Amino acid sequence: MKFVFASDSFKGSLTCEKINCLLTETAKSVFPDCECVPLLIADGGEGTLEAVITQKHGKIVYTQAADPLGGKIPSRYGTFDNCALVCMSEASGLPLVPTDKRSARYTTSYGTGELIRHAVESGYKHIYVTLGGSATNDGGVGMLQALGYVFYDKDGKSCKGIGDELWKIAEIDDSNALDFSDIQITVLCDVSNPLLGATGATYTYGRQKGASDGDLAFLEKGMQNYAAVLEKKFGKSANVSGGGAAGGLGAALHTVFNATIQSGIKTVLDLCDFETAVKGASLVITGEGRVDFQSANGKVLDGVLSRANGVPVVAIAGSIGDGADLLFEKGLTAAFAIVNKPMQLEDALKNAETLYRQTAENVFRLLASKFRI
Repeated sequence: MKFVFASDSFKGSLTCEKINCLLTETAKSVFPDCECVPLLIADGGEGTLEAVITQKHGKIVYTQAADPLGGKIPSRYGTFDNCALVCMSEASGLPLVPTDKRSARYTTSYGTGELIRHAVESGYKHIYVTLGGSATNDGGVGMLQALGYVFYDKDGKSCKGIGDELWKIAEIDDSNALDFSDIQITVLCDVSNPLLGATGATYTYGRQKGASDGDLAFLEKGMQNYAAVLEKKFGKSANVSGGGAAGGLGAALHTVFNATIQSGIKTVLDLCDFETAVKGASLVITGEGRVDFQSANGKVLDGVLSRANGVPVVAIAGSIGDGADLLFEKGLTAAFAIVNKPMQLEDALKNAETLYRQTAENVFRLLASKFRI
């Protein structure tokens, strides 16, 4: 019997590695001769760098880059084959900004641009960029500045790469920009939000990045101006599906470099050759901290179900919320929550390992009963 384990981490409690260990231990306790295939999985957000580089037998490159407030920090990106994997969270992530200093108006994606530049100048021809967990709402201007693009206002003065100055931008100078003519860029994200409007970058994600209600209209106006300048300069609309990810970085990469925007989880699964791993499997066990209606839209469960090729899939989650039944329509066999009684979140996080182990053992025991009926 063969089991494939492909769970997202439970943020704040269980890493992918720990979940794989718990599943392997409990599977072996019930099926001593079973084959276990533990995979590291992520959807383009937290854990993506480790997941891809581990399973592609790649390397981590360590360097320095600007943090979202402009200070220098140690940073990194991954490499495999002739590809580089740049995760926005490594230099421009929200956790890098203290809570009391978060502001969607004054953070920059410059550091992500520095990582991309380092990878290109090191000779990598295919750059994957993941957009999860960003602190910025600068439309990718900071990133583009790190790659040699200069932004001017109507008076010919240079603009800063922050959301606060998007409204000023009148011209883009690419005469000294890094050459990307033979570089392929693939953007990994798990959202389809456009750059502009009620479901765009600013109104959907601005508040969690520190924008006040009063900031939102100002930032949106700036983003509209910036989008118009991009379209005039590069001849294509910046308001594309997925362009609103990471404060507009997706739109900048697509418009300036003709980057492809695609599902983070499905790309990670393809890079890790998931479909080969599930061949001959009896069961796939996946999961995430909370399974609900969002899980059916570009999250780990959605991706696993799309690549399972008829193998039964069971989800083990921290909790199960409204809309989880949508996953049954996509092929999920069953879902189990590890929280087994009313408890405080703090207690659930503290006891997550024990709760997960108990739930996993019940899943395998239930499966074993099938062979005794």
